[in-house]
Amino acid sequence: MSTKVGDVFEQAPQDLVLTILGSHLVHREGEPREHTTVWSGGLVALLGEFGFSAGAARVALTRLVQRDLLERVRDGRMVHYRITPRAAAVLAEGDERIFTLGTRPGEGGRWTVLWHAIPEDQRVARARLVRRLRFLGFGQVQDGTWLAPHDRSTEVAALLADLEVAAHAGVLVGAPAAVPDFADFVPRVWDLDALAERYGAFVAEFTNAATRTEPRAAFVARVRLVHAYRQFALLDPELPEDLVPPPAHRRAAVELFHRVYPALAEPAQHHFDGAMTP
Repeated sequence: MSTKVGDVFEQAPQDLVLTILGSHLVHREGEPREHTTVWSGGLVALLGEFGFSAGAARVALTRLVQRDLLERVRDGRMVHYRITPRAAAVLAEGDERIFTLGTRPGEGGRWTVLWHAIPEDQRVARARLVRRLRFLGFGQVQDGTWLAPHDRSTEVAALLADLEVAAHAGVLVGAPAAVPDFADFVPRVWDLDALAERYGAFVAEFTNAATRTEPRAAFVARVRLVHAYRQFALLDPELPEDLVPPPAHRRAAVELFHRVYPALAEPAQHHFDGAMTP
């Protein structure tokens, strides 16, 4: 298996489906994208372009239905899907995070601490909580205790309510003490060296992606680009720059993403729309 950052989806076809739909389900005639249906055969074919068999693709779609992220819609013998309101909210949260990554003010201030003791019989909710916390910039201090720069109390309150685990969690917003030096504690929570290395690998891999203007090549490149870039939302807490320097290569990665992603939009959309035609 390749170790390139663009291959992070090889083990996660469900995540890849959401990336494809989030990037190519456009608002049509003023309707929200959750009202748009897509052909199941088209989704299976598109997943095949990333190495997934038809069987693996259909299993992924079924599991997304079970997770209340896709809804199956029948039209005679044809099967279509549309994203659920829950999936639309997750995609909107993801868009907000990735399209503002690296643009927050560099100075420190308030931090958010969350701790939880979610019962074992709610382990699915606990797993979802962990992933969503990482997407909000949280790092794990110890089992059940999470830390994030900035005031994330509003997002966390909505997340706990959505997962129905608010009774098992607590949230504190405040500022770290001057002693001991908080900057020395930060590397225990986030691997900043690995983050910088990953940003560098992203830049190296996608520098020439905008040259792929043929529709299929543009679609594949754009999906790989955004899916790889989304991982930084899980890895980069966007620490205050007066606490630690920003990761090496982050600025270059952010600029590259915002240049290449829209540049590939038209031919990639053309390929997606073509695949959705039975």
